[in-house]
This record gives sequence, structure tokens and C-alpha cells, in this order.
Amino acid sequence: MPVKRKITAQTRHKPGTAPGTLVPPPDAPFSRMHLMAFDLDNIVESTPAKPEDVLPYLQKWPVTWLNVDGLGSTDMIEKLGALFNLHPLSLEDVLHTHQRPKTEEFSDYIFVVIPMGRLIDDTLNVEQISLFLGKNFVITFQERPDGDCFDPVRERIRHGKGRRVKFSLPDYVAYALIDAVIDGYFPVLEYYGRKLDEIEDDVVARPDRRQISRAHSIKRDLHYIKHTIWPMREMINGLMVDYHLIREETRPYLRDCYDHLIQILDFLETYRERSSSLVEIYLSSISNKMNEVIQVLTIISTIFIPLSFIASVYGMNFDPQRSPWNMPELEWTYGYPFVLSLMALVAGILLFFFWRKGWLGLPLREGKKRRRSRDD
Repeated sequence: MPVKRKITAQTRHKPGTAPGTLVPPPDAPFSRMHLMAFDLDNIVESTPAKPEDVLPYLQKWPVTWLNVDGLGSTDMIEKLGALFNLHPLSLEDVLHTHQRPKTEEFSDYIFVVIPMGRLIDDTLNVEQISLFLGKNFVITFQERPDGDCFDPVRERIRHGKGRRVKFSLPDYVAYALIDAVIDGYFPVLEYYGRKLDEIEDDVVARPDRRQISRAHSIKRDLHYIKHTIWPMREMINGLMVDYHLIREETRPYLRDCYDHLIQILDFLETYRERSSSLVEIYLSSISNKMNEVIQVLTIISTIFIPLSFIASVYGMNFDPQRSPWNMPELEWTYGYPFVLSLMALVAGILLFFFWRKGWLGLPLREGKKRRRSRDD
């Protein structure tokens, strides 16, 4: 079965709509918040019901990470924007989930748009992650509440304790989240690599048109992933410039993210070439299979040509009573077994000749070598 693809719906305002207008995507789920606030030794988790509930954590804790699942609650998102002093154009980009990966710097925060790719029930899901990095906070907006790739980061924060030094500043938290999104593409590529291996084996052993359909489906997915990831290089490069909220100690980690992106792009190009070559392999397999069929039919036809000649000779209407030269074999006691034996002998000689030439399997010499190697 071809891999199904699920791509985030693109929503745009009508031409002439005022900038900063907040319109949620169609069928967007209700927004839910999850908060993690921590320092070097302590951590607290909460699910605020209202944006105002976040304010005490911002005032008390050095680092606050607020994750919002779902973009359906425009009022909540607008209040969060007012609470964190987020620009209306940034909030508009949060709700417009067709954004290209990018990095924008404002006076109080850095705005990052990054696509997150995952496989859910063998379906490619790509959703937009909107990240805000401030002096003491990190905010992430997700389109759907059906899970993400941030669980390893959450576990590192929960169980880090003495190792939570790096997470004591929000720029490292932002890096960890971006790195988790980028690394989340590796399992997706591994999945497509296994599928390509299966299709290659099937195409060589049992060529079928459905395999080509699967290969084309995978190729489309890979092309979409490449189109999604390619601008992320510029996004990472933007974060590595002299932004006031990103420390010099964090930039080497961002360069590591860039290296991971290059690896993903290399894998994508390799897999796309493999998916394209599957069509050639399929045509070659079909051609080889057709050649084998033609070879078998040719051998059968070649064997029956002399047999047909013998049968046609003895099928002529000659009367041996008129002349001793008019097929005296017709009056023999064993004439019929003689003709059948002659046909069997001719067919046997031809089969031996074809086998000797290697047209029915291994040539004689090669077969002897194989048997000797097994005996040794």
C-alpha cells in the first residue's frame, strides 16, 4: 500500500485584510497550555487554564517554558501575546501555518518558525512549530495536541537536577527544542529507507505496477520533506549571528544542528535517487522476465519444429500398396512406437544441446565447478 501523506492545510487571509489579524486555521483544536518552570535545583509543572496564571511563574522562576497545543483559541493566543509583549505580526504568523522556516529578531524576543515532521500510523505529518525566545521564557505553539518530539527534552529537564546547568538559561532550552525537531526527521528517513529496501527486493523478485506507485508516493513525500527542510539552513544560520538573546556558548550547539540538517539533506537526496532508480529497476526486471519467457517459448518452439516435421511427414496421404517407396513404415508392426521414439530421441538431443550451451540453466563446466566447490 502506498504511504499516505497528510500535509498541513494552508490558510491565507483575503486580499486587503489588515496586518496582524488573527484568524485560526479551519478545524483548529482548542488551545491547551502546559508550563514548566525551573532553576538549577527545582522544577514545577502546571497546566494553566488562563494566560494570567502564567504571570506568577514568570516573576518567580528564572526559566519558564510554556507549550501551547492547538491554535483554535484566538482569545487565549491574543492574551498571551499581550502578556509576553509579542508583536501582532508574529502572532499572525503563528496562526498562518504555511510559513516558511525563518528567524526574526525583535527588541524583546526572537521568533522562530520551524516545521516538525513525524510519522503517525505510517502517515507523514508535518506541522508548524512557532517558538518565541525571551529573556526568561520560551514559548512554543503547536498546531495539534496529538504529541510531539519534545518528550526527550522534558525528561532531561525533569531528571537533570545537577546537570540542569545548561538548561538554566532560555537560549539553551530553545536550542534543545530546535534540535529535537531536527533530529525527529531521522526516524522518518529511516522508515522511508526501510520501505525503499522492501520495494527494491520486491521489484527484483516480483515486479508489479503497485510497487512503482509506492515508489512514486515515497518520492513525493521525500520531495516535500526536502522542500520543508531546505530553508531551515538559513534559519539556523540566522540564529548563529550576533543575536542579543543567544549566548556565545550556545552557538556551537546551533552549528551542530546545522550539521544534522546537512546530513538529513544528504539522506534525502540519496533516497530520492533510489526512488527514481526503482522505475529503471522495474523496467529492467520486466525486460529480464520477458526475455526469460521468450527464451522458454523459443526453446519449446525449437524442439517442436523437428517434431512437427516428423509428424507432418508421416501424416501425408501416401498409399504403400501402390509402391514400395510410398512410406513402407506405415505397415510396420512397430511403426507407431518407432515414430514416437524418434521424436523423443530428437527432443532429448535438443534438450541436451541446450543444456550444454547453458540455455536451460548452468553451463556444463560451471555446474561441475559448483559441485566441486560444494564437495570441498
